[in-house]
Amino acid sequence: MGRVRILPEEVVSRIAAGEVIERPASVVKELVENSLDAQASSLSVTVSRAGKSLVRVKDDGIGIETDDLEKIFLRHATSKISRVADLNTITSLGFRGEALYSIAAVSDIILRSRARQAGLGSELHVRAGEKVTQRSLSMPPGTEIEVRELFFNTPARRKFLKSEETEFRQVLATFLPYTLVFPSLRFTLIHNDRVFLTLNPEENLMDRVASALNVPKRYLLEAEFDFPDENLHLKLLLGDINLRRVRRDLQFVFINNRPVYSRSINGLLNENYRKILPPELQGVFLVFILLPPEEVDVNVHPTKREVKLVRESLILSRLQAAVEKILLRQGKMKQASGRISADNFSGKVAEPTSGKKQAGLSEPAELPLAEKGTFLAERTEGDYSGSLREKLTGARYVGSFAAKYLLFESSRSLIVIDQHAAHERIVYEQLFRQLQEGRVQVQHLLTPLVLELSPEEKLVWAEGQKELERLGFSTTLFDSRSVALHSYPVLLQYPDISLRNLLSGGKLKHCDVETLARRACRQAVMAGEGLKAEEAISLKDELLKCEQPFACPHGRPVAVEIKETFMDQQFLRK
Repeated sequence: MGRVRILPEEVVSRIAAGEVIERPASVVKELVENSLDAQASSLSVTVSRAGKSLVRVKDDGIGIETDDLEKIFLRHATSKISRVADLNTITSLGFRGEALYSIAAVSDIILRSRARQAGLGSELHVRAGEKVTQRSLSMPPGTEIEVRELFFNTPARRKFLKSEETEFRQVLATFLPYTLVFPSLRFTLIHNDRVFLTLNPEENLMDRVASALNVPKRYLLEAEFDFPDENLHLKLLLGDINLRRVRRDLQFVFINNRPVYSRSINGLLNENYRKILPPELQGVFLVFILLPPEEVDVNVHPTKREVKLVRESLILSRLQAAVEKILLRQGKMKQASGRISADNFSGKVAEPTSGKKQAGLSEPAELPLAEKGTFLAERTEGDYSGSLREKLTGARYVGSFAAKYLLFESSRSLIVIDQHAAHERIVYEQLFRQLQEGRVQVQHLLTPLVLELSPEEKLVWAEGQKELERLGFSTTLFDSRSVALHSYPVLLQYPDISLRNLLSGGKLKHCDVETLARRACRQAVMAGEGLKAEEAISLKDELLKCEQPFACPHGRPVAVEIKETFMDQQFLRK
């Protein structure tokens, strides 16, 4: 080991820059947060070559005093905290005083600012952390900062930047969350001298989300929950079954107005979306959590992207109940559309892989509305109101199509039910409850049904005897390649297919009750089997009893609503 030495300031500054500034999007994040902390009402971000050549952020905030202009480029220079205790009650987006110091160490910066009460502004030029020039100038109140030649003196870091397309996607992904959490502000994003996004101030969050993300408001479910005794407030905007993405690019979590990533919170939301969407598709959600600042540690990572929560388990419990109330019980059915968007998915739907235990059909935690919390508001936009249950309850059966789809007339719309998906949902929920209660009703066979197994299926069968018995499948080894099935759950119409589904999905002993039930009920009723009118009506009535009638256990839609207005458009009626 060599002798210990103190690193020169130049090396220290570049190491610090590497911890905070990873790419142009990091610069955008730090500068935008500074503008928001400065009470800006209008904020514009301009980038050239995705920020590799230029990042410019301009705001109309309170500005910077001339005497403070040079100080802000010093390490740990900040106006937002002054003592250790302040770290426990942080309400600003920035606070460490490392951002401008780190950016200046690896770029060329021109900073212009005028405090609101000052007659003139000042301009400061800093390159590689060293002051070049400073002068007075006339300008409106606010701050404008230009960051050029990022990483010009750290070529190794510059070499690892991705293509302009990739880096600009990162800039956009960084910029977008702030436009959502501050809907009353004006935001502009310019790339290579072209206006990419302009967002005017909005009166409410729903309008800003719709305009910023370009999603229809009618597919968004909005609700607020207040828990005054727990100093906790939740606001949710959840996309229903009609908002389906191939990536998790429209999922946002905000804690005290700070965009964050939380493995537990994001995971909880995505687990719930697995109940209404196929595994290949992702949901759209925005979660806003307000709680006392001393219960949030935002100082766990240099980028402040990850946080620690003191009462994480309580927050997850309240959030789970809120999501179940809004998304799973009051969501809408899939809507027919005259267009196919790039987000729509077509192809084979795979069974979800087993992972952490999902909430399934277990009774959700009841929101303590009377004692601790208050359900403040719920709102959906557009001209389609009423849940699946409400519309199906009074729907009249009018026929079937292709021996697969059941047609029901409801007010001014036609509801089309996939009889296969609906029957799978019904059987799944009934089997799940029987499994939970330990009383699966079985059908015994007078003559065993013999199934030939592949080597992999035989291995899964040999290791999963206990789980199969728990499900109601009584089996014995028939010969070296086959097993004999002696009993099966009475709910299942095709026990041989159900058994193969169980054996082809991997080890059974690691599966929870929900996964076992989902595998077993697959192909519960085959498409192409014609149903009589009374059978179709009975299927609808049973579907209405389900906890989650929006999708089959594997994520396919159960029902699609075709509105009269949609049909009028197809026939060119006014």
